[in-house]
Amino acid sequence: MRLKVWGARGSIPAPGPETTRYGGNTSCVQVSLDDGSTIVLDAGTGIRSLGLALQHQVRGPLHILLTHLHLDHIQGLMFFAPMFQPDAEIVVWGPASPEASLLDRIARYISAPLAPIEVRELPCHVSFREAQPTEWDIGPARIRAASVSHRGPTLGYRIECDGTSMCYLPDHEPGLGASLADLEPEWISGYDLACGASVLLHDCQYTDDEYAEHLGWGHSPLEDALTFARRTAAERLVLFHHDPMHTDDFLDAFAGRAATRWEELGGRSDHLELAAERREIALPSAAVEGT
Repeated sequence: MRLKVWGARGSIPAPGPETTRYGGNTSCVQVSLDDGSTIVLDAGTGIRSLGLALQHQVRGPLHILLTHLHLDHIQGLMFFAPMFQPDAEIVVWGPASPEASLLDRIARYISAPLAPIEVRELPCHVSFREAQPTEWDIGPARIRAASVSHRGPTLGYRIECDGTSMCYLPDHEPGLGASLADLEPEWISGYDLACGASVLLHDCQYTDDEYAEHLGWGHSPLEDALTFARRTAAERLVLFHHDPMHTDDFLDAFAGRAATRWEELGGRSDHLELAAERREIALPSAAVEGT
């Protein structure tokens, strides 16, 4: 299983000379499986570049797993090149809502006056499936979805394949002002999804000082992101969903503070990083690790 980050910014794209190293595109991560299957986690603006890279290379259904329908996680859908390929088969998964179906909710974005086309006009073969908290298979991988703490219906995902696993929680506020170090596991949002993951991509939008003014907004401060990873015994942590106001220089300094605190909590310095666009992470299978 291989991961590639195509967008790691939160809330709104933040292009410009101050964000070139970590990137300004919003959430999108490509998961490539050994059988050639491709899973896409979220459809922020980063999915545009992914689509250009994938053109005419997609084998079999392409699965897009949406954590939720805030604009920064779906605004790239209409600019995803495979959507305009008549021979492409795309399956879009996302959270259920009592308000309307997944298709109807996405159609509010891909329709007038926000878009020049409508969902029904897309030339690809596209279907929409509500990923209730459940498990299913995509190629050789086992997918698990579960509701997590964020504003509006929101899912986190865990993907397991060949004895390795990744957990994706880009918008997540497990603490909500409480001390994660003191909560029992059953009271921690996302705990079961992340438990023992080979790599955890987790929301870390705020510094601890910034969080005081953003309590309840659905995002994590540094201390909660690190504590959550240590409580769930994730092997590697990738801090994700960078605030649009955080420049490259700011994030460099932030990474230093994160590394210091991570080691204080007992983590290995080489098992922590900040997500950056085009970063690739290979997760060797258990068989490879054991040879």
